[in-house]
Amino acid sequence: MPHTVTEKILAHAAGLPSVTPGDLINARVDNVIGHDITTAAFRVLEKWGIDRVFDPEKVLFTVDHFVPSPTQDAAAQLKDLGNYIERYGIKHYFAPGHGGICHAIFPEAGLIRPGTVVVGSDSHTCTYGALGAFSSGMGATDVAAAMALGEVWLKVPATIRFDITGRLGPWSTGKDLILYVIGQIGVDGALYKAMEFTGEAVRALPMDDRFTICNMAIEAGAKNGIIEFDETTRGYVEGRVKEDYLVFHSDPDAEYETTYRWDASAIVPMVAQPHSPANVAPAADVKGVRVHQVVIGSCTNGRISDLRAAASLLKGKKVAKGTRLLVIPATQQVYLEAMREGLLEIFIEAGGMVTPPTCGPCFGGHMGLLADGETAISTTNRNFPSRMGHKGSRVYLASPYTAAASAVAGEIVDPREVK
Repeated sequence: MPHTVTEKILAHAAGLPSVTPGDLINARVDNVIGHDITTAAFRVLEKWGIDRVFDPEKVLFTVDHFVPSPTQDAAAQLKDLGNYIERYGIKHYFAPGHGGICHAIFPEAGLIRPGTVVVGSDSHTCTYGALGAFSSGMGATDVAAAMALGEVWLKVPATIRFDITGRLGPWSTGKDLILYVIGQIGVDGALYKAMEFTGEAVRALPMDDRFTICNMAIEAGAKNGIIEFDETTRGYVEGRVKEDYLVFHSDPDAEYETTYRWDASAIVPMVAQPHSPANVAPAADVKGVRVHQVVIGSCTNGRISDLRAAASLLKGKKVAKGTRLLVIPATQQVYLEAMREGLLEIFIEAGGMVTPPTCGPCFGGHMGLLADGETAISTTNRNFPSRMGHKGSRVYLASPYTAAASAVAGEIVDPREVK
Protein backbone atom coordinates (compact mmCIF):
# COMPACT_ATOMS: atom_id res chain seq x y z
CA MET A 1 0.00 0.00 0.00
CA PRO A 2 1.44 3.44 -0.90
CA HIS A 3 2.15 5.91 1.91
CA THR A 4 3.11 9.53 2.54
CA VAL A 5 6.43 10.56 4.05
CA THR A 6 4.76 11.31 7.38
CA GLU A 7 3.14 7.87 7.50
CA LYS A 8 6.45 6.17 6.70
CA ILE A 9 8.33 8.01 9.45
CA LEU A 10 5.66 7.18 12.03
CA ALA A 11 5.45 3.53 10.97
CA HIS A 12 9.20 3.19 11.38
CA ALA A 13 9.10 4.90 14.78
CA ALA A 14 6.29 2.60 15.91
CA GLY A 15 8.03 -0.54 14.66
CA LEU A 16 5.14 -1.30 12.34
CA PRO A 17 5.16 -2.34 8.68
CA SER A 18 2.72 0.45 7.88
CA VAL A 19 0.23 2.87 9.42
CA THR A 20 -2.84 4.62 8.08
CA PRO A 21 -4.46 7.92 9.08
CA GLY A 22 -6.45 7.55 12.28
CA ASP A 23 -4.29 4.74 13.71
CA LEU A 24 -3.32 5.19 17.37
CA ILE A 25 0.34 4.32 17.86
CA ASN A 26 3.17 4.43 20.36
CA ALA A 27 6.06 6.00 18.49
CA ARG A 28 9.68 6.07 19.60
CA VAL A 29 10.99 9.63 19.81
CA ASP A 30 14.46 10.57 18.68
CA ASN A 31 14.55 13.94 20.40
CA VAL A 32 12.57 15.87 22.97
CA ILE A 33 13.20 19.61 22.89
CA GLY A 34 12.48 22.34 25.41
CA HIS A 35 13.29 25.84 26.59
CA ASP A 36 13.19 27.87 29.79
CA ILE A 37 9.40 27.69 30.10
CA THR A 38 9.64 23.88 29.90
CA THR A 39 10.68 23.77 33.56
CA ALA A 40 7.00 22.80 33.96
CA ALA A 41 7.76 19.41 32.37
CA PHE A 42 10.55 18.76 34.87
CA ARG A 43 8.14 19.54 37.70
CA VAL A 44 5.82 16.88 36.29
CA LEU A 45 8.70 14.37 36.31
CA GLU A 46 9.39 15.24 39.93
CA LYS A 47 5.72 14.82 40.81
CA TRP A 48 5.81 11.36 39.23
CA GLY A 49 8.93 10.47 41.17
CA ILE A 50 11.02 10.01 38.01
CA ASP A 51 14.69 10.87 38.49
CA ARG A 52 16.08 10.24 34.99
CA VAL A 53 15.24 10.84 31.34
CA PHE A 54 15.20 8.11 28.71
CA ASP A 55 18.43 9.36 27.10
CA PRO A 56 20.33 12.46 28.32
CA GLU A 57 21.85 12.83 24.82
CA LYS A 58 18.45 13.11 23.11
CA VAL A 59 16.78 15.67 25.35
CA LEU A 60 17.70 19.13 24.06
CA PHE A 61 17.27 22.39 25.98
CA THR A 62 17.98 26.04 25.40
CA VAL A 63 17.08 29.32 27.07
CA ASP A 64 15.25 31.61 24.70
CA HIS A 65 11.97 33.03 25.98
CA PHE A 66 13.18 35.20 28.85
CA VAL A 67 16.65 36.23 27.67
CA PRO A 68 18.03 38.22 29.36
CA SER A 69 15.89 37.60 32.46
CA PRO A 70 13.54 40.61 32.67
CA THR A 71 12.08 39.89 36.12
CA GLN A 72 13.01 38.19 39.36
CA ASP A 73 10.55 35.41 38.57
CA ALA A 74 12.24 34.82 35.21
CA ALA A 75 15.63 34.76 36.92
CA ALA A 76 14.34 32.19 39.39
CA GLN A 77 12.97 30.10 36.53
CA LEU A 78 16.36 30.18 34.80
CA LYS A 79 18.03 29.10 38.03
CA ASP A 80 15.54 26.25 38.42
CA LEU A 81 16.12 25.10 34.85
CA GLY A 82 19.88 25.01 35.39
CA ASN A 83 19.35 22.85 38.45
CA TYR A 84 17.08 20.48 36.53
CA ILE A 85 19.58 20.22 33.68
CA GLU A 86 22.30 19.21 36.12
CA ARG A 87 20.08 16.87 38.12
CA TYR A 88 18.79 14.99 35.07
CA GLY A 89 22.16 14.97 33.32
CA ILE A 90 20.98 16.70 30.13
CA LYS A 91 23.95 16.78 27.75
CA HIS A 92 22.82 19.38 25.20
CA TYR A 93 21.95 22.56 27.06
CA PHE A 94 22.41 26.02 25.53
CA ALA A 95 22.59 28.58 28.31
CA PRO A 96 22.21 32.31 27.61
CA GLY A 97 25.08 33.47 25.41
CA HIS A 98 25.80 29.98 24.12
CA GLY A 99 22.91 29.12 21.81
CA GLY A 100 19.75 30.87 20.81
CA ILE A 101 16.12 30.29 19.93
CA CYS A 102 15.27 26.58 20.06
CA HIS A 103 13.94 26.09 16.53
CA ALA A 104 17.04 27.72 15.07
CA ILE A 105 19.80 26.47 17.36
CA PHE A 106 18.94 22.76 17.38
CA PRO A 107 19.08 22.34 13.57
CA GLU A 108 22.06 24.70 13.35
CA ALA A 109 23.94 22.52 15.87
CA GLY A 110 23.15 19.37 13.88
CA LEU A 111 21.05 17.86 16.66
CA ILE A 112 17.92 17.22 14.56
CA ARG A 113 18.20 14.45 11.96
CA PRO A 114 16.07 13.74 8.88
CA GLY A 115 13.61 10.88 9.19
CA THR A 116 13.26 11.17 12.96
CA VAL A 117 10.41 11.88 15.39
CA VAL A 118 10.82 15.05 17.46
CA VAL A 119 8.42 16.42 20.05
CA GLY A 120 8.70 19.50 22.17
CA SER A 121 6.99 21.84 24.57
CA ASP A 122 6.72 24.63 22.01
CA SER A 123 3.94 24.67 19.41
CA HIS A 124 6.40 25.63 16.68
CA THR A 125 8.33 22.39 17.08
CA CYS A 126 6.84 21.59 13.67
CA THR A 127 9.75 23.64 12.26
CA TYR A 128 11.94 20.55 11.95
CA GLY A 129 9.74 19.14 9.22
CA ALA A 130 11.96 21.22 6.93
CA LEU A 131 14.62 18.55 7.50
CA GLY A 132 12.28 15.73 6.51
CA ALA A 133 11.49 14.85 10.13
CA PHE A 134 8.14 14.37 11.87
CA SER A 135 8.02 17.05 14.54
CA SER A 136 5.17 18.32 16.66
CA GLY A 137 4.50 20.43 19.73
CA MET A 138 2.86 19.04 22.87
CA GLY A 139 1.89 20.11 26.37
CA ALA A 140 4.12 19.85 29.44
CA THR A 141 2.62 16.56 30.64
CA ASP A 142 3.08 14.84 27.27
CA VAL A 143 6.61 16.21 27.00
CA ALA A 144 7.41 14.93 30.49
CA ALA A 145 6.15 11.48 29.48
CA ALA A 146 8.28 11.59 26.34
CA MET A 147 11.35 12.56 28.36
CA ALA A 148 10.72 9.67 30.76
CA LEU A 149 9.71 6.95 28.30
CA GLY A 150 11.31 7.90 25.00
CA GLU A 151 8.02 7.43 23.20
CA VAL A 152 4.72 9.19 22.60
CA TRP A 153 1.16 8.06 22.03
CA LEU A 154 -0.47 9.76 19.07
CA LYS A 155 -2.93 9.46 16.23
CA VAL A 156 -1.52 9.20 12.73
CA PRO A 157 -2.60 12.36 10.87
CA ALA A 158 -4.05 12.39 7.39
CA THR A 159 -1.89 14.34 4.94
CA ILE A 160 -2.79 17.39 2.89
CA ARG A 161 -0.51 18.00 -0.08
CA PHE A 162 0.45 21.52 -1.12
CA ASP A 163 1.88 21.43 -4.62
CA ILE A 164 3.40 24.84 -5.34
CA THR A 165 4.40 25.18 -8.98
CA GLY A 166 6.49 27.82 -10.75
CA ARG A 167 8.91 30.11 -8.93
CA LEU A 168 8.53 32.88 -6.36
CA GLY A 169 9.32 36.39 -7.51
CA PRO A 170 12.51 38.16 -6.32
CA TRP A 171 10.74 39.97 -3.46
CA SER A 172 8.62 37.03 -2.32
CA THR A 173 9.88 34.50 0.23
CA GLY A 174 8.90 31.36 2.08
CA LYS A 175 7.12 33.63 4.56
CA ASP A 176 4.92 35.04 1.82
CA LEU A 177 4.22 31.52 0.57
CA ILE A 178 3.07 30.18 3.95
CA LEU A 179 1.02 33.32 4.66
CA TYR A 180 -0.67 32.84 1.30
CA VAL A 181 -1.43 29.19 2.09
CA ILE A 182 -2.86 29.99 5.53
CA GLY A 183 -4.89 32.78 4.01
CA GLN A 184 -6.39 30.31 1.57
CA ILE A 185 -7.24 27.49 3.99
CA GLY A 186 -7.71 29.29 7.32
CA VAL A 187 -6.34 28.72 10.81
CA ASP A 188 -8.20 25.41 11.05
CA GLY A 189 -7.75 24.37 7.44
CA ALA A 190 -5.27 21.63 8.36
CA LEU A 191 -6.51 20.76 11.84
CA TYR A 192 -4.53 17.73 13.09
CA LYS A 193 -3.27 17.07 9.56
CA ALA A 194 0.19 16.69 8.11
CA MET A 195 0.94 19.56 5.72
CA GLU A 196 3.28 18.23 3.03
CA PHE A 197 4.82 20.97 0.90
CA THR A 198 6.11 20.02 -2.51
CA GLY A 199 6.38 21.25 -6.07
CA GLU A 200 8.92 23.13 -8.13
CA ALA A 201 8.69 26.30 -6.05
CA VAL A 202 9.30 24.49 -2.75
CA ARG A 203 12.19 22.47 -4.14
CA ALA A 204 13.83 25.71 -5.29
CA LEU A 205 13.74 27.23 -1.80
CA PRO A 206 16.80 27.39 0.46
CA MET A 207 16.64 25.79 3.90
CA ASP A 208 15.93 29.01 5.78
CA ASP A 209 12.72 29.51 3.81
CA ARG A 210 11.75 25.87 4.34
CA PHE A 211 12.15 26.27 8.10
CA THR A 212 9.85 29.30 7.92
CA ILE A 213 7.17 27.38 6.03
CA CYS A 214 7.14 24.39 8.37
CA ASN A 215 7.36 26.64 11.42
CA MET A 216 3.98 28.16 10.60
CA ALA A 217 2.16 24.93 9.78
CA ILE A 218 0.74 25.08 13.30
CA GLU A 219 -0.94 28.38 12.38
CA ALA A 220 -3.21 26.35 10.09
CA GLY A 221 -3.87 23.90 12.94
CA ALA A 222 -1.56 21.21 11.55
CA LYS A 223 -0.07 18.36 13.55
CA ASN A 224 3.11 18.72 11.53
CA GLY A 225 4.53 20.35 8.44
CA ILE A 226 7.03 18.50 6.29
CA ILE A 227 9.18 18.88 3.19
CA GLU A 228 10.81 15.82 1.68
CA PHE A 229 14.57 15.37 1.94
CA ASP A 230 16.44 16.44 -1.19
CA GLU A 231 19.86 17.72 -2.20
CA THR A 232 19.20 21.06 -0.50
CA THR A 233 18.47 19.23 2.75
CA ARG A 234 21.57 17.09 2.29
CA GLY A 235 23.69 20.19 1.78
CA TYR A 236 22.42 21.60 5.08
CA VAL A 237 22.86 18.51 7.24
CA GLU A 238 26.25 17.41 5.89
CA GLY A 239 28.92 18.72 8.20
CA ARG A 240 26.33 19.32 10.93
CA VAL A 241 24.63 16.02 11.69
CA LYS A 242 27.15 13.52 13.03
CA GLU A 243 24.85 10.51 13.48
CA ASP A 244 23.35 8.31 10.78
CA TYR A 245 19.86 9.11 9.59
CA LEU A 246 17.15 7.65 7.38
CA VAL A 247 15.49 9.30 4.42
CA PHE A 248 11.82 8.75 3.63
CA HIS A 249 9.82 9.84 0.58
CA SER A 250 6.14 9.80 -0.27
CA ASP A 251 5.15 7.16 -2.79
CA PRO A 252 4.08 8.58 -6.16
CA ASP A 253 0.61 7.10 -5.66
CA ALA A 254 0.28 7.94 -1.97
CA GLU A 255 -3.20 8.88 -0.83
CA TYR A 256 -3.80 12.45 0.33
CA GLU A 257 -6.90 13.76 2.03
CA THR A 258 -6.73 16.85 -0.17
CA THR A 259 -4.31 18.31 -2.70
CA TYR A 260 -3.96 22.04 -3.30
CA ARG A 261 -2.08 23.44 -6.27
CA TRP A 262 -1.01 27.05 -6.63
CA ASP A 263 1.36 28.93 -8.89
CA ALA A 264 4.12 30.58 -6.86
CA SER A 265 4.62 33.30 -9.47
CA ALA A 266 1.27 34.73 -8.38
CA ILE A 267 2.35 35.01 -4.72
CA VAL A 268 3.31 38.63 -4.10
CA PRO A 269 4.62 40.07 -0.81
CA MET A 270 1.87 39.26 1.70
CA VAL A 271 0.75 40.63 5.07
CA ALA A 272 -1.35 38.93 7.75
CA GLN A 273 -3.58 41.57 9.31
CA PRO A 274 -4.86 41.60 12.90
CA HIS A 275 -5.84 39.45 14.58
CA SER A 276 -5.22 36.21 12.69
CA PRO A 277 -2.46 34.65 10.58
CA ALA A 278 -5.24 33.82 8.09
CA ASN A 279 -6.35 37.43 7.63
CA VAL A 280 -3.99 37.77 4.68
CA ALA A 281 -3.78 40.35 1.92
CA PRO A 282 -1.11 41.59 -0.50
CA ALA A 283 1.13 44.15 1.15
CA ALA A 284 0.13 46.63 -1.56
CA ASP A 285 -3.50 46.40 -0.39
CA VAL A 286 -2.54 47.20 3.21
CA LYS A 287 -0.31 50.11 2.24
CA GLY A 288 -0.49 53.17 4.44
CA VAL A 289 -1.05 51.56 7.86
CA ARG A 290 1.10 53.51 10.34
CA VAL A 291 3.59 51.33 12.24
CA HIS A 292 5.17 52.20 15.57
CA GLN A 293 7.37 49.13 15.82
CA VAL A 294 9.05 46.75 13.39
CA VAL A 295 10.41 43.40 14.59
CA ILE A 296 12.75 41.35 12.40
CA GLY A 297 13.71 38.03 13.96
CA SER A 298 12.19 35.09 15.88
CA CYS A 299 12.21 31.33 15.30
CA THR A 300 10.34 32.05 12.08
CA ASN A 301 12.57 34.64 10.41
CA GLY A 302 15.68 35.29 12.46
CA ARG A 303 18.21 33.34 10.40
CA ILE A 304 21.08 34.85 8.47
CA SER A 305 19.28 35.03 5.12
CA ASP A 306 16.44 36.90 6.82
CA LEU A 307 18.85 39.47 8.21
CA ARG A 308 20.57 39.78 4.83
CA ALA A 309 17.20 40.45 3.18
CA ALA A 310 16.34 43.14 5.70
CA ALA A 311 19.77 44.74 5.44
CA SER A 312 19.56 44.88 1.65
CA LEU A 313 16.61 47.25 1.97
CA LEU A 314 17.89 49.21 4.95
CA LYS A 315 21.41 49.89 3.67
CA GLY A 316 21.94 53.63 3.31
CA LYS A 317 18.45 54.40 4.62
CA LYS A 318 16.97 55.51 7.92
CA VAL A 319 14.12 54.14 9.98
CA ALA A 320 11.21 56.56 9.80
CA LYS A 321 10.80 59.05 12.62
CA GLY A 322 8.41 57.67 15.25
CA THR A 323 9.06 54.05 14.27
CA ARG A 324 11.16 51.63 16.34
CA LEU A 325 13.12 48.85 14.68
CA LEU A 326 14.15 45.73 16.61
CA VAL A 327 16.44 43.18 14.97
CA ILE A 328 16.79 39.82 16.74
CA PRO A 329 19.30 37.27 15.40
CA ALA A 330 17.96 33.80 16.15
CA THR A 331 21.24 32.36 17.44
CA GLN A 332 24.62 33.53 18.63
CA GLN A 333 26.14 32.13 15.43
CA VAL A 334 23.70 34.16 13.31
CA TYR A 335 24.63 37.19 15.42
CA LEU A 336 28.32 36.59 14.69
CA GLU A 337 27.73 36.08 10.97
CA ALA A 338 25.67 39.27 10.80
CA MET A 339 28.42 41.15 12.60
CA ARG A 340 31.17 39.82 10.32
CA GLU A 341 29.15 40.66 7.21
CA GLY A 342 28.50 44.22 8.38
CA LEU A 343 24.76 43.70 8.72
CA LEU A 344 24.65 44.92 12.31
CA GLU A 345 26.31 48.15 11.25
CA ILE A 346 23.63 48.62 8.60
CA PHE A 347 20.86 48.09 11.17
CA ILE A 348 22.40 50.42 13.72
CA GLU A 349 23.21 53.17 11.23
CA ALA A 350 19.61 52.97 10.03
CA GLY A 351 18.43 53.61 13.58
CA GLY A 352 17.61 50.06 14.58
CA MET A 353 18.29 48.21 17.82
CA VAL A 354 19.93 44.78 17.77
CA THR A 355 19.13 42.46 20.67
CA PRO A 356 20.52 39.10 21.82
CA PRO A 357 18.72 35.97 20.55
CA THR A 358 15.38 35.95 22.34
CA CYS A 359 11.68 35.22 21.87
CA GLY A 360 10.89 38.26 24.03
CA PRO A 361 8.56 40.46 21.96
CA CYS A 362 7.11 37.61 19.90
CA PHE A 363 5.13 36.16 22.80
CA GLY A 364 4.65 39.44 24.63
CA GLY A 365 7.21 38.70 27.31
CA HIS A 366 9.70 41.58 27.17
CA MET A 367 12.26 43.33 24.91
CA GLY A 368 9.76 45.39 22.95
CA LEU A 369 6.11 45.32 24.02
CA LEU A 370 3.42 47.47 22.45
CA ALA A 371 1.34 50.11 24.20
CA ASP A 372 -2.39 50.60 23.82
CA GLY A 373 -3.15 51.77 20.29
CA GLU A 374 0.28 50.93 18.87
CA THR A 375 0.82 48.90 15.71
CA ALA A 376 3.69 46.63 14.78
CA ILE A 377 4.71 44.77 11.66
CA SER A 378 6.73 41.71 12.53
CA THR A 379 8.39 38.67 10.98
CA THR A 380 7.09 36.54 13.86
CA ASN A 381 4.37 33.91 13.54
CA ARG A 382 1.30 35.03 15.48
CA ASN A 383 -0.74 38.20 15.69
CA PHE A 384 -3.53 37.31 18.11
CA PRO A 385 -4.89 40.01 20.48
CA SER A 386 -2.34 40.90 23.19
CA ARG A 387 0.31 38.76 21.47
CA MET A 388 2.95 41.51 21.60
CA GLY A 389 1.71 43.65 24.43
CA HIS A 390 -1.44 45.63 25.25
CA LYS A 391 -4.76 44.16 24.18
CA GLY A 392 -5.39 47.38 22.32
CA SER A 393 -2.30 46.94 20.13
CA ARG A 394 -2.23 45.46 16.64
CA VAL A 395 0.30 43.18 14.96
CA TYR A 396 0.78 42.55 11.24
CA LEU A 397 2.90 39.62 10.04
CA ALA A 398 5.21 39.84 7.03
CA SER A 399 8.53 38.81 5.50
CA PRO A 400 11.85 40.52 6.37
CA TYR A 401 11.69 42.42 3.06
CA THR A 402 8.25 43.83 3.82
CA ALA A 403 9.09 44.55 7.47
CA ALA A 404 12.31 46.38 6.57
CA ALA A 405 10.60 48.39 3.84
CA SER A 406 7.86 49.37 6.29
CA ALA A 407 10.47 50.50 8.84
CA VAL A 408 11.85 52.94 6.28
CA ALA A 409 8.42 54.18 5.22
CA GLY A 410 6.98 54.32 8.74
CA GLU A 411 3.93 52.58 7.37
CA ILE A 412 3.17 49.24 5.76
CA VAL A 413 4.42 49.17 2.20
CA ASP A 414 5.11 46.66 -0.55
CA PRO A 415 8.92 46.16 -0.54
CA ARG A 416 8.94 46.47 -4.32
CA GLU A 417 8.14 50.16 -3.87
CA VAL A 418 11.23 50.92 -1.77
CA LYS A 419 14.29 51.66 -3.92
